[in-house]
Amino acid sequence: MIVLLLSLGQSAVYAVVSLVAKLTAGKPLSQQTATLNPSQSPRPYLDLTYQLLGIFFALVPVLLALYLLSRDRPDPARTLGIDFRRPAGDAGWGTALAAAIGIPGLLLVYAAAALGLNAQIVPAALQPVWWAVPVLILAAMQNAILEEVIVVGYLMTRLRELNWRIGAIVAASAVLRGSYHLYQGFGAFVGNAVMGVVFALFFLRKGRVMPLIVAHTLLDIAAFVGYTLLPKDWLSWL
Repeated sequence: MIVLLLSLGQSAVYAVVSLVAKLTAGKPLSQQTATLNPSQSPRPYLDLTYQLLGIFFALVPVLLALYLLSRDRPDPARTLGIDFRRPAGDAGWGTALAAAIGIPGLLLVYAAAALGLNAQIVPAALQPVWWAVPVLILAAMQNAILEEVIVVGYLMTRLRELNWRIGAIVAASAVLRGSYHLYQGFGAFVGNAVMGVVFALFFLRKGRVMPLIVAHTLLDIAAFVGYTLLPKDWLSWL
């Protein structure tokens, strides 16, 4: 609980509050926006400093989780499957998972927007500066490492030690993943919860988090960098 409240459990609480604020704002959810990766300062290099610090400190709970695992396991990275023993297999599985999740995910986003169940998502709102794309790639990697290590590897490992049933473990991981996306709307909750079920079942079968990190990184890079680089008239059409 302490690890979660320092990381994605805290994000879930804020996401619920953000959703309540949107629902009580006096206008439809579909007419509101949810901005990811916003600019932190109008001064470019101060903005860059804030972005890099945010990425660094967001990963500290991952180090905490690995440290706690190391107290009863000699090699926590190997326990969670976040080592580099199988680079080709991890890359292959990660790419396949990204394709399997990404295409239905786009359809779900479209459906949720059409039904008014989601806010308008702005994947990136950085200034047009030279470091925007590298920072967005780092942000995608940070999201992937934090979420997959904590919500899949660490949480599921600890719940199995507590003798939870497999169905309850998968549900807990999936619901948590959906919950911290609630600031985007109900469609985001459903889509990410489904993704959570798929990723949790994969981890139970393969015992490795690294392919999930690869898949999540690819999905976020496509969203963040694609939004930044696509011409605005294309984005309007999409």
